[in-house]
Formats: sequence, C-alpha cells, structure tokens
Amino acid sequence: MLELDLQVASQASAPSEAQFRLWCEMGLRQRSADSEMTIRLVDEAEGRDLNHTWRHKDYATNVLSFPADVPDELLDIPLLGDLVICVPVVAREAAEQGKALDAHWAHLVIHGCLHLLGYDHIDDDEAEEMEALERELLAELGYPDPYADDENVDTPHTETPGKDHE
Repeated sequence: MLELDLQVASQASAPSEAQFRLWCEMGLRQRSADSEMTIRLVDEAEGRDLNHTWRHKDYATNVLSFPADVPDELLDIPLLGDLVICVPVVAREAAEQGKALDAHWAHLVIHGCLHLLGYDHIDDDEAEEMEALERELLAELGYPDPYADDENVDTPHTETPGKDHE
C-alpha cells in the first residue's frame, strides 16, 4: 500500500491526487513492501531555492528526488523519500517538447519514483535500464515513449541531491 502525502505549494494547475497516486503506484510497482512518500508541488522560486541549496544550480529544475536515508533499525516505517516537482517548469517543458501535459507529468513522477528506489542515469548502462523501465511502465498506462525524439528531448532533470548528474 502507498501512503502519499501531496503538498501543494503552487498556484499553477496540476494533476489530481488520484493521478499522482496512479503514477506513483506504477513507478513503485516492483516494490512489494508498503511505501510512504511525499510529493511537494512548488513554483519556480521554491524550486530554484531547493536546487541551489542541494545541487548548487541557480535555476528551477523539473523534479528533485530526496531518497530517505534513515537506517531501518531507527525508523519502523516504509519511508521512501520525497519528490519536489516544479509545476511551471513541467508545463513549460511539455509545451516546448510538444508533449501532452499529462504524459509529461506521468513520466516525471515515474522517473522520480524510480530514483527513490535507487535507479539512476549517471552512466550509460544505468540510463538504458532506467529508460527501458520508464518506457514499459508508461506504455502500460497508454503514454508514448518519452525518449522517442532524443535529439530534442533531454533526460528528465530529476536529480538526487548529493549526486552530480551534470
């Protein structure tokens, strides 16, 4: 079972909690244990502040992932971590990339959930594995391949603080 805490700190339009739950459950499907996570929806100012604080980058990125780093013996809850999603950046990227907005949201949420499970895209082999899983999960939901036009589409900017992705 998924315990999802959705925090809305943005005035911009965003998907429903039911949509976030569906996308998270899909992204976490391989995990058999209960899961607890937070998604915080932010505007560009908060997104920029967090990206600057944790990654030393002075811009708002689409998604930041914060995996829980608490030893199991200290905490008896299935805490996965947090995703922070910058709503205006997601909307702008979808428009710039010619993608359906809900498909882009689904991709970024699933991508972020996979980061919380330990997937990464630092090297080519890891990126291929993660992207293949994203394609599979999104296809099951009826969404197109988010990497179909790789010349014009960057890998999601979901970053895990503490790891240098750029």
